[in-house]
Amino acid sequence: MAVTLNVFPGPRSLWDEPVAITVHGLAPAQRVTLRASLRDEKGVLFRASAHYEADAGGQLDLARTPALGGSYSGVEPMGLFRTLQPETPSERLLKRDLQIPFLVDLEVFEGQDPQPTKLLAQVVHERSFLRPGVKRIRVREGSVRGTLFLPPGAGPFPGIIDLYGTGGGLCEYRASLLAGHGFAVLALAYFRFEDLPKELNDIHLEYFEEALDYMLQHPKITGPGIGLLGFSKGGDLCLSMASFLKGVTATVLINACVANTMVPLHYKEMTLLNIGCDLERLKITESGLVDIVDIWSNPLEKNNCQSLIPIEKAQGPFLFIVGQDDHSWKSESYAYMASERLQSHGKEKPQIICYPKTGHCIDPPYFPPCLMSVHRMVGRGVIWGGESKAHFMAQVDSWEQIQTFFQKYLKGKDSTFHNKM
Repeated sequence: MAVTLNVFPGPRSLWDEPVAITVHGLAPAQRVTLRASLRDEKGVLFRASAHYEADAGGQLDLARTPALGGSYSGVEPMGLFRTLQPETPSERLLKRDLQIPFLVDLEVFEGQDPQPTKLLAQVVHERSFLRPGVKRIRVREGSVRGTLFLPPGAGPFPGIIDLYGTGGGLCEYRASLLAGHGFAVLALAYFRFEDLPKELNDIHLEYFEEALDYMLQHPKITGPGIGLLGFSKGGDLCLSMASFLKGVTATVLINACVANTMVPLHYKEMTLLNIGCDLERLKITESGLVDIVDIWSNPLEKNNCQSLIPIEKAQGPFLFIVGQDDHSWKSESYAYMASERLQSHGKEKPQIICYPKTGHCIDPPYFPPCLMSVHRMVGRGVIWGGESKAHFMAQVDSWEQIQTFFQKYLKGKDSTFHNKM
């Protein structure tokens, strides 16, 4: 019998969907190596492999059969995706061109040698970031630069603005995946993109107000308000938007600071200073990576009060997604600072979800965890924190938590999500 490698639900799937991988036609108890590989748009090769033993019927099911070693051990249905590692150190798997899916090459080799050579079966699986029917619209309205993703159908749809951190440019993959779940999402750039500032200098909140107005006035977007989703520096920008601007209904922060960071923030006659840092508190790990978690000043100290964001002015609810092993800054402490400040002003207690052994870079599900990479502002490799398996599972769970939160507050109803892993 010929060996076959099967991937369900078929030759293609969305990136945020799990897949079921099975192998048929092996000899009873036959030992094999499974390997996954893909190349990103820059040509960097990512690979993972694991050793398996077929059951008495000559079959493997990654949802039930434990890996015996390699990139991981034990039962992990998506282990070949979790453990994808770049051949070039410090590279992070990102999606830049959404219109071209990632092609994941899955292979079965005979034996369990470190470099197996006899190929038994192979399949190429297409992982897409655009659900069929999702519209991708370039936004060049006034000074606003970004991409709007509209779900399939006539609409109108609940709207979300999606902000990333200090890497700059336009990051679209999270917004495109969220649009596949019924949200109209604007991936918003704010520096290092087209005619926007090349560097992260003084930030003016009027730019983000213009983007908010664009969404509020769009005929395909329901009112009366917009949701905000921010990661890292994008998180404190979302906190400032929710605090100073009208029209924000609900805000999700992924490993965000409760104070303004990096550069001063201006809005009309107001200026929020940026929280200070002490570079002498930088640490260098044994592997030569930079650890920046301790460089930041305490935002509650008197001389830092002009950097604190007045979140008590915000009208809508908050969800804080926190990695408890975040090495970029102390996200868990910041989330509870925000909670205490809100409650001390008579505001609703925010929802805080903490994930143990989870670092800074919490991506949508099924991205291999990014535990270290080159930081654009630092200019060298930094440690982001996290343990691979725990971080991977946090990405799966937080993705559902984010959708549930926005379903509740933007659509006016609770939504039921089921973890398929």
